[in-house]
Formats: sequence, structure tokens, C-alpha cells
Amino acid sequence: MKKMLIGGEWVAAADGRSIPVVSPSDGVAFDAIARGGSAEVDLAVKAARAAADGVWGRFTATERGRLLMKLGQVVAEHEEELAVMEAKDTGKPMATARNDIKVLSRYFEFYGSAADKVHGETIPFLAGHQVSLVREPLGVTAHIIPWNYPAQMLGRTVAPALAMGNAVVLKPAEDTSLSAIRIGELALQAGLPPGALNIVTGLGEEAGAALAAHPGIDFISFTGSNEVGTLVQQAAARNAVKCVLELGGKSPQIVFDDVDVERAVPIIVRAIVQNAGQTCTAGSRLLVQRSIYDQFVGRVAQALSKVRVGTPEMDLDCGPVMNPAQLKRVQGYIQRAKDSGIQVLAEGTVQSGAPAGGYFVKPTFFGAVPRNNALACEEVFGPVLAAMPFEDEADAIALANGTDYGLLAAVWTENAGRLHRVAKAVRAGQVFMNCYGAGGGVELPFGGTKRSGHGREKGLLALEEVSTTKTLVHFHG
Repeated sequence: MKKMLIGGEWVAAADGRSIPVVSPSDGVAFDAIARGGSAEVDLAVKAARAAADGVWGRFTATERGRLLMKLGQVVAEHEEELAVMEAKDTGKPMATARNDIKVLSRYFEFYGSAADKVHGETIPFLAGHQVSLVREPLGVTAHIIPWNYPAQMLGRTVAPALAMGNAVVLKPAEDTSLSAIRIGELALQAGLPPGALNIVTGLGEEAGAALAAHPGIDFISFTGSNEVGTLVQQAAARNAVKCVLELGGKSPQIVFDDVDVERAVPIIVRAIVQNAGQTCTAGSRLLVQRSIYDQFVGRVAQALSKVRVGTPEMDLDCGPVMNPAQLKRVQGYIQRAKDSGIQVLAEGTVQSGAPAGGYFVKPTFFGAVPRNNALACEEVFGPVLAAMPFEDEADAIALANGTDYGLLAAVWTENAGRLHRVAKAVRAGQVFMNCYGAGGGVELPFGGTKRSGHGREKGLLALEEVSTTKTLVHFHG
């Protein structure tokens, strides 16, 4: 059984409870993690506070940066080990898992190199006064991350917090905690002092809820569902602490009649089948100008029908979904769409030899989906693509903005003016133009509008989110 990291020590749950670790590829438990709760969260927060007020708080920005750079290198040296672990834990293809670990390493490198580049300001003021604005860590930061990209999400949220000098309490998803635990071991080996990084494993409604509500934390980062995000934001409000929330998406691919078809089609297919569609940035809505609708969706259908689903070792296009609940959810959306008479344009294939107990779903392409249908409005979080026609530029913008979400979007057109007009009009935190996704996008500020959440991760803006300013006013006569 894997233990929790608290104050530099590996500890089991006080009551001895554990949670089985189940492979999505065959449904079989192959390990276990400690089932921490409020008692372990309290210990972790106190350990983090001691580190922030003690040894870790005395590290200079340059020293923090060097340590994170070192950790990035250590992660790179263990890339294959971590990728195998990540693939088994999540079911994703080995190529995807390897890329996730590369991105994890890059997060530590990027924020390590940025740690001593955060500077203050001098503000002109009254005669005889010197005013400075300095940026400081918040203190103890809490990070609740999801199961779809466990290694990447750890780097995305923890690395900037550590770079700014915060002490961290991390609660990984109960489905996928193994890579976080191993990274905790590597962090200690790299020289991170005890208490700077604490990892409490357990259920969301137990450990996660206790962490979000703990009065000893100064910031919360959460990625997950709208329902849980609301609870996290309420907990943050009760303690008057800041939170950054990333709560999903229903991202549109907006395709105009002058699209570069050869470039767009493979990218659009990859954007929905990557990670079995279990990504908040999945391009799950395909909006196509009516004049080319039949031709274009036919090309996408042809490409999607070639998608193969299998185990990590098969290293195909797509792996299983995460757990039985997710399998039921995705299959439910597919079946309801079929029952309502929406046409299936294409399906992928589950590879022969995939274990019968695995949580495999055939990627499915529907069209033309009614604009008020669940597939057009709700986040499926699976490999399900919904095609819809639009008439003109104004209709495309209205359709793209016609959901509660606003995380990502893509615009496909060779008309430069239209490209920028539409990109500006779409309500989303990121808009890609004749491309989609960013290979990790470590440098690119990321976050949503509307019900996709608020705050920004990635890039240098993340350092502002996990820090605060102090104004120093000196009267010198």
C-alpha cells in the first residue's frame, strides 16, 4: 500500500483504511493507497505552515528555482518509469503517458527558471516618500487535482506555487494517485525540505472536502466538475481565501468554407479522442459552415472510423475511460443520442484482444446534432463528437457561445480578417486559429470564462495567482 507524504515522512491513515487502485484496462485492482481524511489533512496543513514559516520560507528565489530545475531533471531521468506507472493507473496509451511526463518535467523547468524573475515596482508618490510594491507568497496552498492528467496537473498547479515560495498540500484524485506519490519521493531526493510538499491521498468527499474547508490554508486550486467546484468556492468563501477553478468545457471547432481540409481533419479528430475524450479542452463540438457541411463531416467521419482503442501496451489512438461511473456516463450519452434519432456518422474500433473487463468506449461521431440537445450543451467527458451546421459568421459566433462553458475554441479559415474577428468574439480563455491544443502549453496562460471557472494557470500569470502584493511606504523626509 502506498502511504501519504506529510512533513517529509511517509505515513498511513491513522485508522488504517485504504483505497484499491484499479486498472481501467481490465478492471482489476493492482495496488492500494492510504485513505486519508480530516486528521491527515490537518497534519499536512500544519506541516506546510511550519515549512513556510521555517526552512522553506528562508530559501531565496534563486535557491527555489535551482531546486525546481533539479526536480525537473530528476523527473526527466525517470521518464519511462513514471510513464509506465501513469499509463497503468489511467489506461492511456504509452505515447500519451510519455508526453505527460515530458510536460511535467517542463513545468518544473519553466517555473524553476522563472522563480527569481518575479520583480517588484517603485511607485511615484509624495515628496519625501519611497513606495515599493513587492510580491510575496500566500503561505500554504491547497491543490485538488483530477484523474485525467494526474502528472501534468501536479506540475501545472504545484510548480508555480513552490516557485513563489508557498508550501503545498496536494490532494490527488483517488483514482490516480500513484504518480503523485512517486513524484513526492523524487522531490525529497532532489532536496525539497520536509513540509514544503505534502500529499494526502483519499476520497474527494473526505480528504478533499477537509482540505478545501481547512482554516489554515491561504489558497485553493481545484480542477473538476461544476458541482464540486461550487462546494470548493463556498468553502474558500467561508475562510476568505482566494481560489482558482477550472471546471470543464464544451469547446467548439468552428470550420468555415475556406478551411484547409487536409490540415484540419486529423487535428479535429485527435482533439476529441486524445485521452479518450477525458479532457476539459476536448474539441467536442464541430461547427461547420453549411455550404461544406456534408463534405467536411464526411472527411472527419472517414478519419474517426480508423481510430483504434486499446490498452496502454497496445499504444493505439485511444485508451479506456477511467472508471465504471465514467463508462456508464459516456455510454448513457451515446445511447440517449441514438434513441433520440441522431445519426451516427462514424464509430471507432475497440482492438481485438482488449480485456473484457476494461472500460472501453468506441469513439462516436454524431450529426447533425440539434442545438438544444445534451450533446450540444453538456460536457460528456468522453470520445463523443457532435457536428452542427451554421449559416454565416454571425451564426457561428452565436452557436459557439451558446453553452454555459467558455474554456477553449478553435477557428478554421484562410481569411485572416474573419479569423481574428471570430477569435475575438468567441468567449473562451484560449482560442486557437488554424490549430488546436499546444502540446502541454506550459507557457500559455490557461483558464475559462462563464461556468468553465475563473483564474489563470500556466505561463507567468500563474505566479501572480499564487502570490500577493505588499505595498511598502517609507517616509524619509
